[in-house]
Amino acid sequence: LLDTLIGAGLIVWAVSTGALPFQLLRTQLPGGSWTLVAAALAVPVALVLAACLVRDRAAAALAEARRGFAILASPRAYLVRVALPQVTAWMLRVLAMYCFLHAFHIDGQMNHAALALLAGSVTTVVYTGGGVYLWKDAEGGVLYVGKAKSLRSRVRSYVQNDHAESPKLRQLMRVAADVESADLSGVWRFRELLPTLKSEPITLREGNTPLYDLPRCAQAAEMQSLQAKHQGMNPTASFKDTGMTTAASFARQEGFRWVACASTGNTSASMAAYAARGGMRSLVLIPDGKISWGKLSQSLDYGAVTCQLRGDFDGCVRVLNELVKRRPIYLLNSVNPYRLEGQKTAAIELLEQLNWQPPDHIIVPGGNLGNSSALGKALVEMKELGLISRLPKLSVIQAEGANPFVRSIREDGGAKLTPMQADTLATAIRIGNPASWKKAQKVLKATEGEVEEVSEIEIALAKAEIGADGVGCEPASAVTLAGLKKLVKRGFVRSNESVVLILTGHVLKDPEFTLKFHRGDLFTGTLDEKHAAMLGAQQRAPLVLDATVDAVSGVLDKFDREVPGE
Repeated sequence: LLDTLIGAGLIVWAVSTGALPFQLLRTQLPGGSWTLVAAALAVPVALVLAACLVRDRAAAALAEARRGFAILASPRAYLVRVALPQVTAWMLRVLAMYCFLHAFHIDGQMNHAALALLAGSVTTVVYTGGGVYLWKDAEGGVLYVGKAKSLRSRVRSYVQNDHAESPKLRQLMRVAADVESADLSGVWRFRELLPTLKSEPITLREGNTPLYDLPRCAQAAEMQSLQAKHQGMNPTASFKDTGMTTAASFARQEGFRWVACASTGNTSASMAAYAARGGMRSLVLIPDGKISWGKLSQSLDYGAVTCQLRGDFDGCVRVLNELVKRRPIYLLNSVNPYRLEGQKTAAIELLEQLNWQPPDHIIVPGGNLGNSSALGKALVEMKELGLISRLPKLSVIQAEGANPFVRSIREDGGAKLTPMQADTLATAIRIGNPASWKKAQKVLKATEGEVEEVSEIEIALAKAEIGADGVGCEPASAVTLAGLKKLVKRGFVRSNESVVLILTGHVLKDPEFTLKFHRGDLFTGTLDEKHAAMLGAQQRAPLVLDATVDAVSGVLDKFDREVPGE
């Protein structure tokens, strides 16, 4: 009875935990499950015969013989009272033994599959039902059959322990091995490289943003080729989402009801969306009249309590820092470490898209400098993990009217930063006292990157040129192309080198800028008005015509003459 109870309990445990999945029996044992049944019946008979042969006591042998005759005399009684209980007990013992051996086999198999997944040699994943997946390599060999969570845990242990046998961690989480919502996120699919979250993440399927070729922009910058990673293709149309999903998730896990930020627009839109998605309330502090109304409309629509303060962005930050000391409000500005952890996944995803071959240069807009700090952190970590063999040079571009970091590097070697009154039409980077400048300075040093500043005219021209490639971006993103042109002229970037621009916001983030640019009145009444004439070739104001085919056809003829072949 004890044998039976122990064996039955072990089998129930093995099946419920996945140590003995029926899928594995069907796929890995010759003949399927019937092989196990036949073995279970044959083993006890063989053991009884072996015991009889080795016994040297005649009395015992005689007793065995009498029992054999008893079988012939009353087979029904023997079957019910002796044979059936013994066979059942032995079957359970064999199954229990198989479970233990199989558990060791699964453990070794899981190690092998985890290393294969990290190495990128997993090519096929098949869902077999019941939460169990089948991983296969390029040759069609079965690497692992079991639950995805178990394998992900093993992968996490390899990453965290920096396993000596682990090959380069390429294509880390690209395998669609789980149907959880986290795996649909371009951030949380890299969760083995993020702080451990004990609850479900707040996600809007952020990340997984495209990498575009920009042939016209390459020509404008005198480059052989040029690419752009467009973070403006995130759910709320800016790079802020990759950091906000992590920070908001940890805020909810800690039990906060309110989250808050000071923002020039993008942060507030992202925070409000993720707070609403996570069932929290959000507070937004913005500088009065100094942000894009398109961005503000997002925060309002997502239900944020929005306060416009008379002052600049840095004034909003000061008020917010004092407010969170007085009330239980979770701060979600870029100084939040969880935001930086989330934002670093954009660099991991970029290198994955480039097949883990680092570009020569990555160029980033410089505002509060949290994004450049996060991307640089990711590059250094990937180098340490063996994902990449070298570090690309990460350069930061600022607007001339909001360039405290450029001044710090050029005038003081990055030793100190003097705040300034920021003034630029690129509202997302209109920040005079960036919070993460020290981190950005370390990244610049580690990657041997550079800084550059660009004028308002150069920003507007670059934005139009990116739009001409069919991509489009907000003004702050365009500083990357404008800065690249200057870096090429300085000789820091060579024309045959590979360069990736980080575009941080969608073209619809600041429609007022775009409309004024194409109407020709973007710089009316400013010091740059006299230089704006050079932008005429890029401007496309609407043409008012008579409602006739000839009028429209005449316009087309004019453009055909101006741009032959197009």
